[in-house]
Amino acid sequence: MTHHREFRINGKTCRIEPASGRRALIIAELGTGHGADRVKAAELIEAAAEAGADCVKFQLVYADEILHPNTGAVPLPGGNIPLYDRFKQLEAPPGFFADMKEQVEKKGLLFLCTPFGIRSARELRALGPAAVKIASPELNYTALLREIASYALPVLLSSGVSTLSDIEAALGTLAGVPVCLLHCVTAYPAPPEEYNLQTLRTLSAVFGAPVGVSDHTLDAELVPSLAAALGAAAIEKHFCLSRNGAGLDDPIALDPSAFADMTRAVRATERLAAQQGAEAALAEIRHERGAALTGAALGDGVKRLAPSEKANYTRTNRSIHALRAIRKGERITRSMIACLRTEKMLRPGLPPSWEDAVIGRVARADIPAGEGVRFEDV
Repeated sequence: MTHHREFRINGKTCRIEPASGRRALIIAELGTGHGADRVKAAELIEAAAEAGADCVKFQLVYADEILHPNTGAVPLPGGNIPLYDRFKQLEAPPGFFADMKEQVEKKGLLFLCTPFGIRSARELRALGPAAVKIASPELNYTALLREIASYALPVLLSSGVSTLSDIEAALGTLAGVPVCLLHCVTAYPAPPEEYNLQTLRTLSAVFGAPVGVSDHTLDAELVPSLAAALGAAAIEKHFCLSRNGAGLDDPIALDPSAFADMTRAVRATERLAAQQGAEAALAEIRHERGAALTGAALGDGVKRLAPSEKANYTRTNRSIHALRAIRKGERITRSMIACLRTEKMLRPGLPPSWEDAVIGRVARADIPAGEGVRFEDV
């Protein structure tokens, strides 16, 4: 399976492919850390540009597209958080992202945004983005992938909490669309020794796609530098003004000083790799950071769930859930179900690829509101 290896951005070609001597696209992931505050968002954009980012990324959030209200509290870096309520607070008013796109592009940077459902995807498409980012939990969200594939825009696809077969299925749905795969560990924070960065080479070889990394570790330089040595096409890291900020991801993000350190380390590694080769760049990192930690972070290249994310598999990913209580004997309609993240409290349901098969079936048992719709339920 071969994908196009370049992104068209504002009429110019931005190549997103692993190749010696080429600069990785460095992405400052603001997420929802701006709190829909235009002043703070402008500060974040300015700081990201000064810290060396090539791209500033946002998240277009509607709570109903991500979770059921019965999801409950979820342990995150900021503590046990009622996640549905928190996402409701993070919804931005109309026009916010159009303003953000304008501000980012005035800085000469790439505007990137993650949608989480059909509504947010269509609102994002209306802004005329150069590319779209899909987060790891939505890699198996078939209907969303189909919607985004119809836009014929380049896609950056995070591949945390997924298997090779999951990635293959997603790329099949996105067939014909330029895709850059971002290797990721879906844990907050993620241990650097679990990152298994040799997987970049595996993903590139297996899928013929450009690859990069989405880094959730607290270390500013280790994972990004190793990824750069391995020829990463894109490097994404959460960005904040302060790790003590109120943003959902601020506790694991880099402040401007640390992000600038990361950018300098990545560019230095890229220069060394271009001049002397990848192995020389890796040897320099081993010398600076120690052979044990470097070796652990590089791993063996076998794509597998990292220990810190295994418990999230089928729960962070999407599955089919009942939007309301479905009684035994009721015929299931589209309005009764949605593909949502399960998280900790609810039970997972069938994969999103089963959504069309579930519609029209008769419930064989009562399905409580919010719970996953299982094979034995229909």
